[in-house]
Amino acid sequence: MSTSSVGGHRVWMRAALVEAQAARDKGEVPVGCVIVRDGAIVGRGHNLRETAHDPTAHAELLAIRDAAREQGDWRLDGVTAYVTLEPCAMCAGALVLARVPHVVYGCDDPKAGAVKSLFAIGQDARLNHRFTVESGVLMEESAAMLKEFFAALRALGKR
Repeated sequence: MSTSSVGGHRVWMRAALVEAQAARDKGEVPVGCVIVRDGAIVGRGHNLRETAHDPTAHAELLAIRDAAREQGDWRLDGVTAYVTLEPCAMCAGALVLARVPHVVYGCDDPKAGAVKSLFAIGQDARLNHRFTVESGVLMEESAAMLKEFFAALRALGKR
């Protein structure tokens, strides 16, 4: 991979971190996602499970829905999804179903990660679509935001 693509990944991951901060500011787990096509963000999302009382209101699903509306098509060929935390099984499945070809994420999720840590849903040859995965982009920033959030919850005695 060229240095310019690494730098480009960082630019878009910073936008995903802005989304994660928006989630944190609402008391949500700070995970953010942006979907990029041709150098422009076409979809954004951040966790809203608590706010929406919806277990499916993950950053990736909201960004996929936003991008599909913006593009006028559920097929998101030609995009890259940038997410601050490794996608879970539900989100990895949605990325497959939306035909997203590239996923870049910040930090691994050893308890629920489904593109590298626990499963490799995006690379499973039994599925009708696969996506490439790049991990570790702005990993420290992504992990720090999550650690700080959960430390604050523990200090308050919350789940």
